[in-house]
Amino acid sequence: MISLGETQGTAESPETGGGIPAFEARLTRHRRSAGMARLHLRIFLAGVPGGNALAHDAAVVLDELVSNAVKHARVPKGRRIYVRFEMVLDHLRLEVHDASSEKPVIRRSVGVDSESGRGLRLVEALSVEWGVVPRPEGIGKIVWALVGPGGGES
Repeated sequence: MISLGETQGTAESPETGGGIPAFEARLTRHRRSAGMARLHLRIFLAGVPGGNALAHDAAVVLDELVSNAVKHARVPKGRRIYVRFEMVLDHLRLEVHDASSEKPVIRRSVGVDSESGRGLRLVEALSVEWGVVPRPEGIGKIVWALVGPGGGES
């Protein structure tokens, strides 16, 4: 386990079934957590054959999911966001866990001048598939996305 300090979280690299390690980290609910998650993702993908082909789309998707968890997961102070990356064949599975059970909703109409409301549309466009499931622990949810070599076209 790599310690990144109390404000940034902890990271672990358990093995996945394919021999490529999965990556897991706990992050604070802070506006800088999306940047920390992207840094972890770049490091993870650097060790994955073909990871560079997924890097751009995966970084945008991860940024949106973590930013949503930070902004919208109204939970008690001290609750953390948990991120997990795993290769599934030639696709990257991104997961963002938070302690809120409120499901994200895609806004279908967003004003031209709106400064927010487009994030999940980006996730939808850049992901092969994405969704939301309850956390097995019973508190909160997991928002996941599958990013592939062809982006959202696969």
